[in-house]
Amino acid sequence: MKPRISVLTLGVANLEHSFSFYHDGLGLPSEGIFGCEFEHGAVAFFDLSAGLKLAVFAQDDLAYDCGLPKHPVSSTAVSIGHNVLLREEVDDVMLKAERAGAKVVKAPQNTFWGGYAGYFTDPDGHLWEIVWNPKMLPAD
Repeated sequence: MKPRISVLTLGVANLEHSFSFYHDGLGLPSEGIFGCEFEHGAVAFFDLSAGLKLAVFAQDDLAYDCGLPKHPVSSTAVSIGHNVLLREEVDDVMLKAERAGAKVVKAPQNTFWGGYAGYFTDPDGHLWEIVWNPKMLPAD
């Protein structure tokens, strides 16, 4: 297997609400929700960096599609890291997320390794870390 991930899919309780959170609240670019004409097919994709896509898909439909039983989201099973170029962007993104409906679970603060980071959960409990790492700055 080549080390290539192209889509990160989040199972969500309410597709329209999650679309609004990520598109309207956080400002992630998307062409909208499509596939509604198919049973268990509605999905929204958001453009991230380097061709990576974030998808939101109803958790019931994701469970149906993969054949596994639906389980509650565990906020501590996985975190999604969003690395920013400037330290002050951490505060900006965290505030934007909170205004969009995220729950701040750890306010931004200095880290033991010399960075600055905070955590929030989206409306479905998916954990995001917003981080400024001076040793791993994004290309843009």
